[in-house]
Amino acid sequence: MEQYQGNIAIIGSGNIGLSLAKGLVKANYVKASQICLTRRNLDHLAVYAEQGFQVSSDNRHAVSQATIVVLAVLPQQLNQLLEQISSVVDPQKHLIISVASGVTCQDIRAKLSEQVQVIRAMPNTAIAIGQSMTCVATDNGNDAQIQEVTRMFETVGAVVKINEDLMTAATALCACGIAFFLRAIRAASQGGVEIGFHADEALKMAVQTAKGAADLLLQMESHPEQEIDKVTSPKGCTIAGLNEMEHNGFSSSLIKGIKLSALKAGNLYTKE
Repeated sequence: MEQYQGNIAIIGSGNIGLSLAKGLVKANYVKASQICLTRRNLDHLAVYAEQGFQVSSDNRHAVSQATIVVLAVLPQQLNQLLEQISSVVDPQKHLIISVASGVTCQDIRAKLSEQVQVIRAMPNTAIAIGQSMTCVATDNGNDAQIQEVTRMFETVGAVVKINEDLMTAATALCACGIAFFLRAIRAASQGGVEIGFHADEALKMAVQTAKGAADLLLQMESHPEQEIDKVTSPKGCTIAGLNEMEHNGFSSSLIKGIKLSALKAGNLYTKE
């Protein structure tokens, strides 16, 4: 991968920001010295300083030295941050990437500058192992900038570009969604215990089975129902189990949960 020549400021270096930083360096997108990680308590970043990253508690200084600025704070913290850095943001120099849920590109420009280029990215916690599903969207970023952001997040998983009005939905399906699939795996492992396996055995079996199911769809590029049909025989045990789950609302409860999460995600940020 061709190295990026500018500097990157990751403002609010929690799990997502730190995972992105590690992924960018591991993929040779940039050197650690080109990334400045900010956090109020620098003790949490000591190990990263030892690895060659710049670390700072001064967001304004970090932004002034960067060409790409990643806003990796909670939606509730964003307004205060934007007010803090607005005077040092240069629309001719900076590309702003926001991973804050429910905050539009226009919301950010309203606090910074109408001319600044903003791209939203919504990764999930699998970013920590380079397996994130990241959705990106913008209302004014150009193709070159979209390609740059895509290249960045491809260092930590898969990327898809979507319309900005679908970003809240993407939050529910991909970011919240990882918890839904984890809960399904946990439930399967509990079922395994009830039918006779030790807890550690049941969890390992459920995890690998779930991974196999996901990889089947990814590698075969098939539809879930095609793969389900391959394991359901007439009067068989698989279809009996599936139908019992459906009678108890398995699919509908998952759909309802995703819809509610999307609704909540859209209300996390207040513009005032």
